[in-house]
Formats: sequence, structure tokens, C-alpha cells
Amino acid sequence: MTDEQAQRVFLALADPTRRLLLQHLCEEGSGTAAGFATRLPITRQAIIKHLVTLEQAGLVTAREMGRERRYVPRPEALSTVTTWIGEIEAQWDRRLAALRSYLLEEPGTPSAQVTDQSAREE
Repeated sequence: MTDEQAQRVFLALADPTRRLLLQHLCEEGSGTAAGFATRLPITRQAIIKHLVTLEQAGLVTAREMGRERRYVPRPEALSTVTTWIGEIEAQWDRRLAALRSYLLEEPGTPSAQVTDQSAREE
């Protein structure tokens, strides 16, 4: 994923209405702006703008069906973001495990002695 693609995905997901639309699309498999307009408290035109933003981010695709466009979620776009987030999470997990290990060292080990001596000096 390029930085530009990642930026589009994160900007698209930053809006709660777009997250709601994407959630509905994932649950239902597909949907139209007119269908969402009957269930959500926003206009059809606003829904179209949100769906276009999701499409530009690569999170949904649209197919022409008569006068309507049917939107379908693209899970592979989310999996790329999920992979990136997982890598960041793994880095923090390693850092926290190292800190936990350091804090739980047995008394008498060199690092524990430094910690004990620092505590006495305060």
C-alpha cells in the first residue's frame, strides 16, 4: 500500500457516516444510495458523496444497474490496512514485553540492583 492509498483509506474511515455505510455494506453484501437513504437520517445526495469517497479509497466498488449504482465492499482494501496496523501493534507488544521483563527481573541481578540503588537515593 502506498502512502497515498493509505491516506485515502484512513481519511475515508475517519468519518462515522462512512464507517456506518461500510459496515452496512459488509453485513449486507451490497447496497444502493437510495436503499440507504430510506434507512438513514441523511439525504440520498449526501450518501452518494460518502459512497464515492469510499470508492475512491478503494474500499467499495460500484456497478451500474439501470439508473442506480450498486456498491459492493472490497475487503482486500481493509486487509492491507489491518496488516499495517498489526505490524505497529506487534512493535508495541515487543516493547511492552521488554519493559515487563525488565520490571520483573529478580532482585540481585545487575539491572535490579541499579533500580534498588536508585530507589534508596530518593
